[in-house]
Amino acid sequence: MKQFLMMLIGASVIWSSTLHATNHGGGHGDQKGAKMMQVADSISEALVILSSDSLQTQGMAMVLSNTLAKSGVKVSVLLCDQAGDLALSKSESAIMKPKNVSPKMLLGKLKMQGAKVDVCALYLPNSAHTEADLAEGVGVAKPPQIAALMRNQDVRVFTF
Repeated sequence: MKQFLMMLIGASVIWSSTLHATNHGGGHGDQKGAKMMQVADSISEALVILSSDSLQTQGMAMVLSNTLAKSGVKVSVLLCDQAGDLALSKSESAIMKPKNVSPKMLLGKLKMQGAKVDVCALYLPNSAHTEADLAEGVGVAKPPQIAALMRNQDVRVFTF
């Protein structure tokens, strides 16, 4: 499973790097391959936007985010729509095999690794919850700050 996750992350980063190189006049031939590997090795920051209510999608997003954080990538998480429920102090999510952990447990582990976790700006006003219901360390995103991350060429954006 660990090898599969690393391959998946590597493929995603290389694909993203290929798009970046293609869209920004990247190198040609062997230089292009070397440049893609250099970019793939240099990812330093990621924005993970999670809006799915699917247990497995939430779980995989948290597994990959933790894997990125463990490899030294600065991870920011934006929880929107029903995925915002993971940020509530009194919410639970189902346990998944094979590691017997829940997306909420994995989110807690991610926060312990230094990840910044926010609910989207629309989550609280469109739910029965208030900022007081959020777990410790979870904030409310400010659209200009998230937009700045999305515009930053050094930040990889992943959506689930």
